[in-house]
Amino acid sequence: MRQVYLIPNIITAFGLACGLFVIFKVNMVEPGSNGYQLLHSSALLILVAAFADLIDGAIARVIRAESEFGFMFDSLADAVSFGVAPSVLLLKSLSLEQGTGLSFFAIIGSMLFSICGILRLVRFNVKTSEVKGDADALAAAKKHFTGLPIPAAALAAVSLNLFFASAFAQKYIPMSHYLHAIVLISSMILLGYLMVSRWKFPSAKMLHFRVPSFQLVFFTAIFAIFVLYGILYHFPVLLFVFTWGYVLLGLTLAIIRKIAGKKSKTLEEFEPDHEDDDS
Repeated sequence: MRQVYLIPNIITAFGLACGLFVIFKVNMVEPGSNGYQLLHSSALLILVAAFADLIDGAIARVIRAESEFGFMFDSLADAVSFGVAPSVLLLKSLSLEQGTGLSFFAIIGSMLFSICGILRLVRFNVKTSEVKGDADALAAAKKHFTGLPIPAAALAAVSLNLFFASAFAQKYIPMSHYLHAIVLISSMILLGYLMVSRWKFPSAKMLHFRVPSFQLVFFTAIFAIFVLYGILYHFPVLLFVFTWGYVLLGLTLAIIRKIAGKKSKTLEEFEPDHEDDDS
């Protein structure tokens, strides 16, 4: 039985190793040397860490190997891989001169991102502990996320950095180093705010397809082909579109709910939580 319980924790440790590798590798590279390749490999590792974070909990539930240790280990691993690694990667990739106002702004943006990410994890853990044992509340909580999930925020931060460094962006969206830094730092602050905000973001568990299984398999296969093609030949663009598309989707649904008003039933599940809900 103990060997079974090790399986999800080994997957969590693998995801943590990916995040640590990004941090250590970034600090071993000289500033400005082969920046695109560093961002590309780091984005792949953080993507792998996000996939590991997705499946470790699922496997733990399937084999009934959930434990308090695994729950805490998963949160600490997420704090490193998704809260710290993107901030370190941003500071290293910008290579700003120390003592300047822009470098100070970059440090503030990176710190805010990491702190907000950790606060997001703490709030998630507290909420999960509160609804534990309540099947209805637990099912409702799984339909959406309060605040942008930290893996999505990390991937959005890294994807924007990688996208700006790609040949596509340098050809069609040229910008100065100063403007490039301002946009990246501002995006870190925005993502940090979204993580600790009360806005609701959709979960994959909300997806329900009322189509025949054959058609679902067919369209899934077609979609997978396009995704694989994008990963092989247009990875920066594909990752940017997917991650920021998810961020914009959540914001759009929340804004529509806000405009509709509390008396309307439109997107009722995306009504932002109130401050006193945590007390």
